[in-house]
Amino acid sequence: MGEVALREVLDERVQELLDRHLSMSKEWFPHELVPWELGRRYKPGEVFDAGATPLAAGVSSALYINLLTEDNLPHYFHTISNVFGEGSAWGEWSRRWTAEEQRHAIVMRDWLCVTRKVDMVALERARMRQVSHGFRPGSRAGTAIDGLVYLTFQELATRVSHWNTGRLLDNDGFAMLKRVAADENLHYLFYRDMTTAALGADPSRTMEAIDRQVRAFEMPGSEIDGFPGHAAAIASAGIYNFRVHYEQVLAPVVTGHWRLDAVEGLDADGERARDRLLKWLARLERVAARMASQGTPDCSPAAGEQAGAGATPGATS
Repeated sequence: MGEVALREVLDERVQELLDRHLSMSKEWFPHELVPWELGRRYKPGEVFDAGATPLAAGVSSALYINLLTEDNLPHYFHTISNVFGEGSAWGEWSRRWTAEEQRHAIVMRDWLCVTRKVDMVALERARMRQVSHGFRPGSRAGTAIDGLVYLTFQELATRVSHWNTGRLLDNDGFAMLKRVAADENLHYLFYRDMTTAALGADPSRTMEAIDRQVRAFEMPGSEIDGFPGHAAAIASAGIYNFRVHYEQVLAPVVTGHWRLDAVEGLDADGERARDRLLKWLARLERVAARMASQGTPDCSPAAGEQAGAGATPGATS
């Protein structure tokens, strides 16, 4: 199928999925999820006391990395608009998605500011560096299908990370991140089902895109200063590691929902991409199983790569 014909199919589907999203999304207010009664004024030059409101290293890193990643929203909107365009339902979706994502940064920052769970001075300095640096899509860029596939995995990974982080916080923290994770789940469903439409319209080109994105997947937060150390801490806490990435993100979507092993109508390039992809996933499954049997559930994605798994994410947005 040509690019123009495929785009027509996707243009029809995006309006349907946007309408579904709007019918399923729930209105909520960041200020209602923040325990304001815990707050007090910050003094200029006040030094952060990590012992006053202790968190496990991995939880602190997850909150820090996830919020900084959310802060780069202007650059993500620009990238998505360039790939999908700003007209018709695509533009309406992008703007709605942006508005919902911005709420995540608002509620997470307010919650952290009030509870003093991280160093707010360090966080603000890192935010200035991160947003000034921008966002370079790298392997995430490409065709519209590549964008849909990448965003499917990215949104699901984000949902998983927020949920797992929240479970390690108090009730207020869990309620806040559970609400954020619910939004991310709806975003994931949108991109997953847009990719399903692409798979039905042009199975070969979509299969090639899925193969590319699985093997080169990397979350946008990997560009944050000090990311490798934070990623290792996040993995050690069991929030997001190699096994989580395979068992809760890749397998449920690629071989579960999309059932790529059963897709028909592939040309020679599509068949080669599927064969390469399924072999890659089988390899990841073996590595994940070996790590579990060795009692290393806290391994970082980097450890998975060293074990022969290839490129995997370090953390989420």
